[in-house]
Amino acid sequence: MSRIQAIAVTTALCFGLSLGACKKEETSTPAPPAAPRADAPAPQAAFRVTRIDLGNAITADKRVAAPSSTFKPKDTIYASILSEGAAPSVALAAKWTFEDGQLVSESTQTIAPTGPAATEFHIAKPDGWPAGKYKLEVAANGKLSGAQEFTVVE
Repeated sequence: MSRIQAIAVTTALCFGLSLGACKKEETSTPAPPAAPRADAPAPQAAFRVTRIDLGNAITADKRVAAPSSTFKPKDTIYASILSEGAAPSVALAAKWTFEDGQLVSESTQTIAPTGPAATEFHIAKPDGWPAGKYKLEVAANGKLSGAQEFTVVE
């Protein structure tokens, strides 16, 4: 290679390298989070039991007609479990016990709430409940959500 060709190649290489060195560094700025759409539904709160009412009568919307903590031996005892929030599936369990923890009844209902809801449980004993203190424990998906004590009197 002649001296002129060597100078030309060297000049071309230097020119190419200098262009690469002058290249502006690009930085990316993250896009701001998208604003929620105006027509999108608001997210629902997680399911939770808000109240447990007991009574001897229930309305069509599964709510206790007149809350009470005292019952007569021949009463059917209703529990209205009030809740709020949403969940695709909740196993709501009611466990009824007598004074020393003796199991009276236990049942579970699977619900799929989408907002405020009322779920009804009840116990009945045609020959009459023994007088004494009772307790209802309510659990949602196996976790205790609340309890209510009540009394049966002669």
